[in-house]
Amino acid sequence: MTAPECLHPPLDPALETLRQELADLIRRHGAAQGGGQSAIANLFLVRYENTVRSMPTLAQPALCILAQGSKEVCLGEERYLYDPLHYMVVSVAMPISGVLLEASPENPSLGIRLDIDPAEINHLIAEAGPMSVPSLPSGRGLYIERLDTQLLDALLRMIRLLDTPKDIPVLAPLIRREILYRLLRGQQGARLYEIAMANTQTHRVCQAIQWLNVHYHKPLRIDDLAREVNLSTSTLHHRFKAVTSMSPLQYQKQLRLQEARRLMLNDGLEASVAGYRVGYESPSQFSREYSRLYGAPPLRDMARLRSAL
Repeated sequence: MTAPECLHPPLDPALETLRQELADLIRRHGAAQGGGQSAIANLFLVRYENTVRSMPTLAQPALCILAQGSKEVCLGEERYLYDPLHYMVVSVAMPISGVLLEASPENPSLGIRLDIDPAEINHLIAEAGPMSVPSLPSGRGLYIERLDTQLLDALLRMIRLLDTPKDIPVLAPLIRREILYRLLRGQQGARLYEIAMANTQTHRVCQAIQWLNVHYHKPLRIDDLAREVNLSTSTLHHRFKAVTSMSPLQYQKQLRLQEARRLMLNDGLEASVAGYRVGYESPSQFSREYSRLYGAPPLRDMARLRSAL
């Protein structure tokens, strides 16, 4: 799956007015640089003044929107582009990386991230009843969709609450439900629907992902994981790759290497200790796979990261 071919079609005047207001609100309420949690639960405001390449990270389910700038997100070998006319949804936890393509002090990249709890989707579906969610063939747990005025208007109403903090406890949850509802009714809403509904194959893949996130340091036997989530081995492998673009073993490897990197950078562990901690028995295999993912062996990568701090 790739991003829409045209990222800069003619602007809709109504959408452009809302986009400009969103950018102004992020400038006013967001941090001078970087991202941070706002006064509204699970809502993050992001601002960058330079083109920044983010390191591989485990992205949790979320809605991401840019008010200014554009971004390329990498999932395995696939690349997704989005800009102020498109939003990105991550529906399952996945290791991704990205780069901001347009950002400067004069025109910073401005965006928001609204974290999504699949349980909320489940409750919304249960309470709302049949919603005629568009039915599409199952695909990646990450997708790009064209932004419309209804969704952007709901997001703006939520962010405007930052100007009236006393209204947040009552109104923010109501607007949040509307946002999730509009995502479900979007052209690719079936992808969110599937992760929330029990007994679907995609939901069982999500259970496998959750299991791997807890047990990434243990040896992985695909047959055991398939039994854990009540799928056949072949179905698990096929559906897992359809959702994440990688096999369960490749997914586990990404988790291990990301955690090892965090342990070395934040906790000061030596490479051999960090590799062993996340499940590697061979230091040479750990170094080889680490270099493949991060472009340098652990020691050189740590020196590069620390010099940039």
